[in-house]
Amino acid sequence: MTDSGAPGSHEYRTIASREVFDGRIVRLRVDTLTMPGGGTADREICGHDDAVAVIALDDSDQVTLVRQYRHAVGERLWELPAGLCDVDGEQPVQTAQRELVEETGLEARSWEPVISIVPSPGFCTERVHVFLARGLREVTRPEAMHEEADMEVARMPFPVAVDAVLDGRIVNGIAVAGILAARASIAGR
Repeated sequence: MTDSGAPGSHEYRTIASREVFDGRIVRLRVDTLTMPGGGTADREICGHDDAVAVIALDDSDQVTLVRQYRHAVGERLWELPAGLCDVDGEQPVQTAQRELVEETGLEARSWEPVISIVPSPGFCTERVHVFLARGLREVTRPEAMHEEADMEVARMPFPVAVDAVLDGRIVNGIAVAGILAARASIAGR
């Protein structure tokens, strides 16, 4: 691609990259990029595994939510069951199936993709795949660890969950996008 000078026509190139931190969940690096009009700029990048989230709807049109403590914001948040794509060779739908069992003790008969989002593209590499799961049945939930041991699992009528997004009771970005996308998908059938 050549730079014609038009907005959006510059090809950004990484000319240097420096690793700052490599942790269990995130990796931090500083990339030096070429900029439109010449020169360079540093961009701090948070490397994060992709993730999945599940809108688990039962036969009574109730969605299963989890409420857990999120230390970064110091609050307990209502969220969709979710988890990291951190098992080699596991497809996102398989990760979603595993996470639904681990977090809620539920399995689903049918799975369909609803939306994929990039929650924080200004600094983070994470992409989240949201699935709609139906035909739920209870199974044995594995023993939970850390925050998951303190996680509350509840079912909420789906229209109430939509209202909770719109009135600010559900603020987790993945849950907001997933619930509203599922509502649009279900309404379009």
